[in-house]
Formats: sequence, C-alpha cells, structure tokens
Amino acid sequence: MPKTAAADLELAPFTTVTFGSDTMGASSEASELSSMSLSINKLQINKVAVLGAGTMGSRIAAHLANAGIPSYLLDIVPPDAQPVDRNKIVAAGLDGAKKSKPAAFFDPASARMIKIGNFEDDLKLLADADWIIEAVAENLEIKRALLSKVEALCKPSAIVTTNTSGLPVGKIAEGFSEAFRRNWFGTHFFNPPRYMRLLEIIPTPDSDPAAMDAISHFCDQRLGKAIVRAKDTPNFIANRIGTFSVLNVIRIMQEMGLSIEEIDALTGAALGWPKSATFRTIDMVGLDILGHVVANMTANVKDERSELQLPAFYQQMLERKWLGDKAKQGFYKKTKSESGEDRQAIDWKTLEYHPRGKPRFQLLEMAKNVDSASERLKMILNADPRDKAAQFYWTSLSDLWTYAANRIPEISDSVVEIDRAMRAGFNWEFGPFEMWDAAGVAATVERMKTEGRAVAANVEKLLAAGKQSWYADDKRSSSGRSCFDLPSSSYRPLEVPEGVWSVTVAKKSNGVVKKNASTSLVDLGDGVAGIEFHSKMNSLGGDIVQFVTQTLKPGNPALDQFEAFVISNDAQHFSVGANIMLLLMSIQEGEWDEVDLAIRGFQGMTQAIKFCPKPVVVAPFGMCLGGGTEVSLHAASRQPHAELYMGLVEVGVGLLPGGGGCKEMLLRAVDAASSIRPAGRGESVELMEAMKKNFETIAMAKVSTSAAEARNLGFLHEADVITMNRERLITDAKRRALELAKEGYSAPVVRTDVPAPGESILATLKLGVHLMRQGEYISDHEVKVGNKVAEVLCGGNVTPGTPVSEKYLLDLEREAFKSLCGEKKTQERIQYTLKTGKTLRN
Repeated sequence: MPKTAAADLELAPFTTVTFGSDTMGASSEASELSSMSLSINKLQINKVAVLGAGTMGSRIAAHLANAGIPSYLLDIVPPDAQPVDRNKIVAAGLDGAKKSKPAAFFDPASARMIKIGNFEDDLKLLADADWIIEAVAENLEIKRALLSKVEALCKPSAIVTTNTSGLPVGKIAEGFSEAFRRNWFGTHFFNPPRYMRLLEIIPTPDSDPAAMDAISHFCDQRLGKAIVRAKDTPNFIANRIGTFSVLNVIRIMQEMGLSIEEIDALTGAALGWPKSATFRTIDMVGLDILGHVVANMTANVKDERSELQLPAFYQQMLERKWLGDKAKQGFYKKTKSESGEDRQAIDWKTLEYHPRGKPRFQLLEMAKNVDSASERLKMILNADPRDKAAQFYWTSLSDLWTYAANRIPEISDSVVEIDRAMRAGFNWEFGPFEMWDAAGVAATVERMKTEGRAVAANVEKLLAAGKQSWYADDKRSSSGRSCFDLPSSSYRPLEVPEGVWSVTVAKKSNGVVKKNASTSLVDLGDGVAGIEFHSKMNSLGGDIVQFVTQTLKPGNPALDQFEAFVISNDAQHFSVGANIMLLLMSIQEGEWDEVDLAIRGFQGMTQAIKFCPKPVVVAPFGMCLGGGTEVSLHAASRQPHAELYMGLVEVGVGLLPGGGGCKEMLLRAVDAASSIRPAGRGESVELMEAMKKNFETIAMAKVSTSAAEARNLGFLHEADVITMNRERLITDAKRRALELAKEGYSAPVVRTDVPAPGESILATLKLGVHLMRQGEYISDHEVKVGNKVAEVLCGGNVTPGTPVSEKYLLDLEREAFKSLCGEKKTQERIQYTLKTGKTLRN
C-alpha cells in the first residue's frame, strides 16, 4: 500500500540551526559600500560549504542537494586518525542523513552532490564557495576560532553564516573586522531542514540589509523557506513563543491533574496544531533538546512569566536518559505484544508506564464535526466554562495571547512575524494573533478582565484605536490583508514578496466566476482561470467531476473567456482521490448502472482535461492520491510542489485506476520504449522493462515521497518543473499556463494506434503475480486484482503490437474496475479503509 510516511509526517520544532556571517571586504567609503551591496544583490549562490556534519549540518547539505546546489561538507579529523580515516566523522554524518527518517533527501541519488572533507586538509575548498555555513558545537570559542580561519580563506564575495541555537549572533562576531561584521547575521533553520519551512533571519546592528536580502531571496526561492525577520534575543521568535506555550501547557496539566494522553488529545488537530500535539512532539525532538532550549531561555530571559520551569518529573526523565524516540522511550514507549506493537504512556506522577489510553472529551467529539478551524475555535471557547476541556483551552490560549502580545517589540516589531514564525516553525494552522482574531479579540479581552487576568498593553492599544481585530481584509495589498501596526495605531497593507500568492487571495482580488459546493472557477488574472477543489480532503465526487467536465468542454463560455487553466487549491493536500464512500453506497444498493455512470463520468473529466483546446496545468502538492494522480496525469503540464506524495493507490482498496490512470501509464511505457527503439510489434526489451516498472508502480500502490521520486515513478515528465516554495506554487503554475498559451498550444489528438503490449508481456506480468503468491507475499484476492491490472495495462490478451485506441483502453479499465467492485473482498477493503483509514490485507 502507499508509502505515506512523509505525507503523514509529524514534524517538530525546538531543534534548530542558525546561520550568519559573511566577508565582503567592506570599505569605510560610502560609494564602495553601495557598490558592495549591489554586488550582493546580484550574488549567484552556485556552491555552498557546510562546516560541521552533525544532525543539522549534514541535513542542511542534504536539502541543498535537494535544491540542486552542490556543497562541501566538512568536519574535524578524528583524534589519532589513520590516513584512511581522516574523513570518518564527516562520512558518518552524511551516512546518517542518507538513512534518516523522515528522509533528508528527495532522492538518495542526490547525495552525490555533496563532497566531504575535513577542517585540516580541505578548508582551502572554501575559496570556491559562495555561501559558507558554520554548524559546529555550541561553544563560542570553537566557533570564533574556526571563523577566523574562514575569514582568511573565503573569497571576498562569499557569504559566511553561523549556526547557533543559543549564542547571541552579535557576540560571535565581536572583535572581527568591520567588513565581516557588516555582513554578519543569523539565519535560523528548523529541524529537519527539508520539511520545516521556517527560516528566521536575525540581524545585528552592523548587518548589511543587502546581504540579508540575498540570502532571503535564495532560501525563499531555491530552498522553499518562509522567511521571518527576528531580533537577536534568546530563542528568537518561534522557540521563544513555542517554549512558553509548552511550559505553560505542562503547568496547566499539573494544576488540572490531566494525563499525558489527555494533553496530547487536547493540543492536536482541534487547535489546528500538528497531530503529534505536545508530548509526542517532544519525544520526536528529544527531551534533551527541549531541555537545552528551555535552559537557554531561563538563563537569559527575564519576563513576566519567568517562573515557568521544566517540572521535577521532566528532570528525572532526563536523568534516566528517557529522551524520547532516540532512546526508545520518553513520554511514550513501544512494547511488543501478541498483537504486534503497543504504545505505552507514562504517568507523570509516578513515572510508571501504562497502556496508552484514548481520552474522550465531549467537546473534542463535537469539534470534529466543524470543518472550519476558525469556527471550531469559536465553538471550543464558547463552550460551557465548567467543561474540563473548555477550561484547559481558555486558560492556555488566553495566557498564550497575552504572552505573545507582550513580546512586541522585544522579539519582533510586528504581529505578522510572530504568526508566520509559529505557522512555519511549529506547523500551526494559525499564529497566536490569527487565533485571537478567530476567537474575537474584544470578547476575550472582556472575559480576561472579568476574571482578573493580565491583559497586554498592546491589545488595549488595538481596542483603544477602535479596531476589533489584528488583521483585516484588504484587496489593495498583495496578501489580501492588512495588519494592525502598533506604532501608528492603524492598519497597514500586509505586503508579501512578489510571486507569493494563493487561490484565496486571487478570489478576493479578482473574484469567483462560478462555483458549486465542491469546486470554484477563480479568475487568476491575465486570461488564466483556476479550478479549485474545496470538498472534504478534496475528495473527487460528482460535483467536481461535473464542474470540471463542463468547464473544459468545447462550447463552454469559460473557454472563450480564458486562455489557460490551472487546477490547484490552498488546502493541506491536493486531493485524496475519488470519494469511495459514494461508490460503496452504490455497490451495496446494487446500483450497477450508477457505478458505470460514475466511472464514465470520471473518465470523461480526465479526457476533458487532456483534450481541452486550452492548456490545463495541474499543480499538485501534499497527498495526491488515486483520482488526484489521474487528474494530474492528463494535464498538458504539471507544476508540482517538491513535497508531493503521489500515487495510484486503488489496489489498496481492491480496485484499479479507472479514470484513465492505467491508460496513461501504458502510453508512458510505450512512448518511453519508442524513444529508445521505434515501435515495432510491441515486444522490445525496452517496452518489457517499462511495462514491468509501471505495473509494479500500480500493483504495489507505490506513493512517491517527493516530487523527485514521483518523476522516477513516471507520474511526472522530465519537463515538469518542481516548485520548492509552496507559497509560490500558484504563481509558477499560472506562469507555465501562460507560456503554453503564448507558444500556440494545440491540444493532443486522440490516439487510435497505440501498439498494445499484448499477450507476451501479459504472461510475464501474470507470472510475476503468481510467484508473489507462491512466496506468500500477497493474498488470493491481490492475485485477482494484480492480474486485472496486468490485463488492462497490456491492452488485453491480444497479439503484441495490435493497434488499439485510447477509448478501447478506457473501456478495458472501466469493465475491470466494475468487475472488482463486485468482489466481496473488495467491498470489505473499502469499508475497512473508510472506517480506519488503513488497508485491509484480506
């Protein structure tokens, strides 16, 4: 079944990396400084050196490789090393990155872009680097000693940055040359660098804005980072707010007598926070890492909540080395049982483990029925104040809002930077001020005052200015919003970098042309329309199928109104595929004509996409499964986001791709083989290999763990350009659609002469299925499903090379799909998946 570990990744904060410094040979002359700034803005970062191959350094190098940037990865020489072992430490670091889970590389083959070395033999390589990242131990003297060597070796145009999660950025460069200090600043990455989007940029008083802009631009566009400007204060923005939130939640847990499992139930999806919630996240990050972050804050920060500390039970866990996942136990641990693996949870009062409970809060059960995160938050905070869950939410959130408001201008001059840091660094759906707006600022402040709670002066300033929210809609701004500016006590347009855009903003500025319950046609400007899915999980039901088919059908007014189309949306995932609940209902009621009509309709939609007279670009991201992949396969072009978990997963529920997916994978195999050797009777070695690969992809329900792997699986073409920054996906897709239109796009002609692989390759594929069954790798029902996939992919049991049409292949797909719908074991699989979200191997 699908390999969706990456798609379901529980990402964690706390472990972070800081970057900072560069040597530009600055002069005291203003004209020379101006010239220098201009050269920085034009800087091309073609090669990077990473100094330090620990967890962060090695994974930074891995993500640079993901972006196609070659790098050097250097570390110390082991004590008493033999000549052959001088790179032992750095090699181990790179090997750790290759084996890391979640994967650090989009494609393991990208590791070839990293050249390893050591500080004694290879520092001369720095002369070739455009950006040098120091990521060594958190020791001021070690960093300064290494950087003094770097300054002497790097080229004048190179940017040098330092990694620190606790040391003041300005202090590290203290006493260095004016040129060095002028271009010195912090860049704070979150771990793991591939997945965590936040990059906090921290200037010192001497930092050159041009140098920071150069790195910001590179990390935004090439590394896909969300850039936030922070101040040189302990833990910067995200970890300062996040650490307070965690400590406060633990305090409330103890005061209310809640359990570890109850806190994780309360601090997950209901709030728009990661499903790993609080303690599962700490286990993933490491209790020691959070301990270091807290120690840095308590040692260097004195604010109104400085009394918050890690509790005694946490300190005892540190002493016992119960550090979380890396120690195989922390707040949770896995144990073996007759049924497989069980996860136990710790009792914080006794430090004894017990079977993990499944907390039941009525408020959470009610919240599950509210799709809108903002409406869900309102419901939670307006619940009966005597309810235990409601008490927890009100106490923790009101404390969070007050603390965050009090941090301006200490850690940031703007609420925007704090919200953005928490969204990108902690994977919160909303930042604290956005949550406050959703809850109602005036009403919550009134409640705080009634209860005698502290109220931040900054929110009093907001209300005194006659404003009711931190943000307001603003069609004039590039973000579609304005934000409250505290110094001026007025709203200011919230501008974002050029190219950062979304369907939501397009709807506000350009409007919606037409819509139904699950789909909208949005004017993206410049003659391009966006087709947006907005059903639950973007599952593809009748509303979407009908809307897309009619919109792209010749004769529809939209085809005259627009020159090109983009199919994408702003949700967490592009689409989880067809709505199998509706399919199962039709099967159970014996409505076989309805089943047939639904499949024909879905095939009609994908063919409308493929043969539309105007170019259709699909921009997939996140989970793009089953029917979502079939939609993408039929587009004129694809503009995928780098984090793309794409696959034809239908066999997991006992079916096969029925919306043209098998047909398109066959065409890809035939075309790939023909590009090597002209098509003959369909029996070439090249065709056999291409067919085996595509058959395995479908029959094993393979799901890519990145867009790069989606290309290797054949779902993307070599010409499909990958977007690294999710916030730029709509802009990039629109640009691609306009390119196709301006090039004089001509829709493909329906193929009627596809050389069917036929009986020879079919026999080979079926033999493979038989051997899998003999080895007891698959069940009898999976044999039946696998053979059906093979038959459709080969164009049936026909003479190799027999010319067949796309319509013929679609008919084969549809009949095979319907026959599998009639299988009892397929129906059991569908029911099980709908109930549990997992796969039944029956």
